[in-house]
Amino acid sequence: MTDLDLITKQLLSALTEKLRANDPLGVPVDTFIEQSLKRVKGSLSPKPENLQVKYVIDKLHEVTQNKRHKVLYKSVGTVQHIGNGIARLSGLPLVHLDELVSFPNGTQGMVLNLDRKSVDVILLGPDTGIRGGDQVEASGRRLSIPVGLPFFGRVVDPLGRPLDENRAVIPSEYRYIDRVAPGVIERAPVDTPLHTGTKIIDALLPLGRGQRELIIGDRQVGKTTLALDAILSQKDTDVRCVYVSIGQKKTSVINVIDTLKNRNMLHHTIVMVSSPDDPPALRYLAPYAGVTMAEFLLDQGMDVLIIYDDLSKHADTYRELSLLLRRPPGREAYPGDIFYLHSRLLERACRLNKENGGGSITALPIVTTQNGNISSYIVTNLISITDGQIVLDADKFNKGSKPAIQVGRSVSRVGSAAQEPAMKQVVEALKLELSQYEEVARFARFGTEVNETTQRQIDRGKRLEKLLEQEPHKPVSFVDQVLIFYAFTHGFMDDVPPAMIGAFSAELISYAQHHAAQAVDQIHYTRAYDLDSEEQLVNVFNEFVELWQKKRVPKI
Repeated sequence: MTDLDLITKQLLSALTEKLRANDPLGVPVDTFIEQSLKRVKGSLSPKPENLQVKYVIDKLHEVTQNKRHKVLYKSVGTVQHIGNGIARLSGLPLVHLDELVSFPNGTQGMVLNLDRKSVDVILLGPDTGIRGGDQVEASGRRLSIPVGLPFFGRVVDPLGRPLDENRAVIPSEYRYIDRVAPGVIERAPVDTPLHTGTKIIDALLPLGRGQRELIIGDRQVGKTTLALDAILSQKDTDVRCVYVSIGQKKTSVINVIDTLKNRNMLHHTIVMVSSPDDPPALRYLAPYAGVTMAEFLLDQGMDVLIIYDDLSKHADTYRELSLLLRRPPGREAYPGDIFYLHSRLLERACRLNKENGGGSITALPIVTTQNGNISSYIVTNLISITDGQIVLDADKFNKGSKPAIQVGRSVSRVGSAAQEPAMKQVVEALKLELSQYEEVARFARFGTEVNETTQRQIDRGKRLEKLLEQEPHKPVSFVDQVLIFYAFTHGFMDDVPPAMIGAFSAELISYAQHHAAQAVDQIHYTRAYDLDSEEQLVNVFNEFVELWQKKRVPKI
């Protein structure tokens, strides 16, 4: 046996004797507790005098005694089918229409259809990670979006989330996207002009604040350009703008944003974008979210111009959702409530009376036609809802006549009630004159012989047609329009060749602003002119015509 083994054996024997003499397991309970408390107290620091431990313990005991247990009920469901931006759920017995539900991946959905045994939900985000059998929880809340003045100059999606790279937007409040339109008693007549900067519209199809004017045309004929010029024309006015893109190509939206930025109008505009690769629910909600933004400004007493670009894609998106929801198709496969869909949207455009703030929302919805067919289902629906339409013609556009507006098929049901007195004085008979010219010009195209009076009418119509032509994104101010239309209607352009009308009118405006400043200022500030101003304009125009003719006479 080694020395280590001997030492180990001795230690074990000593430990055995010690345990036999003082066994810890044989100590009474009271003695063990007393010894333990002494050791704990010895290891603790001295108790502060102001710490009322007993009071705290008594209070906790009292709270726990009064605590009542309760059961929380949650409305839950199960995913039965998922795909194409639609989810079909079972369960959710207490859910309501338009209520938000939450999926396990964090995506939210909005209830759009209620059946006896299932609930159909449109997804507001990606469906990645959602599978059949997943549990869905009802939130008890309706969809609301952030609104407020900080959204000006920003590009956002229909849920109010920024799409640009600027700082986060701090909203003024949240609002439900669906709201009942103001009643008739709360409204005021549409009699305040809205200047669009497009000569043919301001002269022949005048718009008023609170009006709904439909823009109709085939693809690529200048519909968006027309609406964009109306936004650019509000640069120095108190009218705020909202542009809603519904399923437009991203390149088109980028061009719109660049145009607004280059013309220093982006800070005056809210741009809302729902692109083609977004979930169908966002394209469906985009116009309602846009008008909700506009209604916040309306309630602050502001005037708003809103563009819907375009509602035909919105109708297609709703048709897609409805067919996926197994709703019965109607005419052209659209659901039966497609008329109600757009009417409840456009009815929210209005002008309020002074008791309700005096603000207004002017809507310019855009709709696309095929081969100029304005009798299709969606187009006729929108024509019956709105207060007039501006029809663009593809043939005129291809011939280079821009904006390619068909005066004979276009109308503003507000008319001269929303036109400035000065403009009303100078364009009284222009629309009739242009319509008669288009009628007579058809015969002249086939080589039909016409008398001298008819030929003069044709020549005058050609000059008027050239006068109404306008380059894109170059809106003409109200005063400049009054000057050139006065010159035309009073015969100062009768000897100018049609090809020279553009140059003549540009130089005439510049000359009048320098030599008839008093009359120009009166038109600008009073929106009308008196006999003295008219006399001054006539004298200045006569001087300019003489100078123009001398300049055009070739030197020998």
